[in-house]
Amino acid sequence: MDIDLTTLPEPVRQAADWARQGWEIARQWLLSPAAWSQFALLLTAFALAWLVTRRLRPALNRALTPEDERSGLLASLRLFLLIFVPLLLPVLAYLLTAVGEGLTRALFGSGAVIAFGKRLFLFLAARILVREIVTDPFLKLIGRMILLPVMALYALGIPEPATQFLSDTTIALGNIRFSALSVVRGLIAGSVLFWLGRWSNDQTGGYIERQEMRPATRQLAAKAAEVTIYGIAFLLLMNIIGVPLASLAVLGGAIGVGLGFGLQKIASNYISGVILLLEGQATLGDFVELDSGVSGTIVRTTARAMILETFDGRWVVVPNEDFITTRVVNYSDQGSSNRFEVPFSVSYDTDINRVPAIIEEAVAGHPAVLDRPSPPDCELRGFGDSGVDFAVEFWCNGHDDGPNKFTSDVGFLIWNALKAHDIEIPYPHRVVELRQTAPGAA
Repeated sequence: MDIDLTTLPEPVRQAADWARQGWEIARQWLLSPAAWSQFALLLTAFALAWLVTRRLRPALNRALTPEDERSGLLASLRLFLLIFVPLLLPVLAYLLTAVGEGLTRALFGSGAVIAFGKRLFLFLAARILVREIVTDPFLKLIGRMILLPVMALYALGIPEPATQFLSDTTIALGNIRFSALSVVRGLIAGSVLFWLGRWSNDQTGGYIERQEMRPATRQLAAKAAEVTIYGIAFLLLMNIIGVPLASLAVLGGAIGVGLGFGLQKIASNYISGVILLLEGQATLGDFVELDSGVSGTIVRTTARAMILETFDGRWVVVPNEDFITTRVVNYSDQGSSNRFEVPFSVSYDTDINRVPAIIEEAVAGHPAVLDRPSPPDCELRGFGDSGVDFAVEFWCNGHDDGPNKFTSDVGFLIWNALKAHDIEIPYPHRVVELRQTAPGAA
């Protein structure tokens, strides 16, 4: 019974037309000696690729697997290439099939079957890429939802109608217009580009971390490399999608105006962050004290702010601008050693000429007290109401807070040394005079 296709909906007619074309192609292949020879070449190419892969893959695994103690750039590159070893079989089959296609076209003047085999091997390569190589969840989702369906259509040789439909469907974003095909192509290319960009950024960051340079310079180099890598990836993606760079220039100018008027503080903090990285006056691990009284160790730096960790475990977010426009004391800028001072007093009955030597000897016995840049120094500071005022100055590595108790330990040493030498530590004395008024006095 013949069916009038003109009465059916357009999608059904299109599907029926594709099915009829497929049946005609399949019937020609089954009845054509040239097609059977191409099938034989496909099987031969696949078998030969399988044998070569079986012998070559173990050798490649051994050659590309770095030794345990190797961690340089070459080792990272070898590990990166090792990831793509599973693609060896479909790629070899594709290359061998391409050679066979040239032969069949020269002998029979036809190569449709073997061209289908080439596309099929590409689909297998894409499937292996998505299932075994890509580990990022987002990229794997893009591969399953977009890459594999596109490669399946390409393998069947029917991507033209879908491509034409996507090309005719346009999307407008202001003055920028692009097709849906550009969006699909951009998703695939963008996923690959930014995956490669992230891998390149990780490798570049690891290489920079291993170089001998100042922490601030190292961090600035890492951020500059990151911006450069992702900037190049973004420009390539815009070129693939088909968005004109002139439109991006207009958009960038609008963003610049917005930053200048509405985001002055944010822009100022970003610029201040770059200045701090260039000058290196405050970097990771430095103990700083701000003009506001906040003090702590810099544990993290971002493009907008510095994060300080105080000794009580709190994290304080300080905008980068504060490090530029206010007074900041960096206790770690010239090294880790710092000078401390402990004041004390002795009685007026004491022979004060003995005190400096006694105290300096006692303080020098503390294991954390340094001889350089100067040993402990006891100085006479003045004559108080209750006793003679002294102070001992000493140097230690670190800060007198948290696990360190430098001034407390030295205070104990001073007390014990004075007691051992029978030197009295005075306490305030007050003389109270009581006056009694004579009886009858006015």
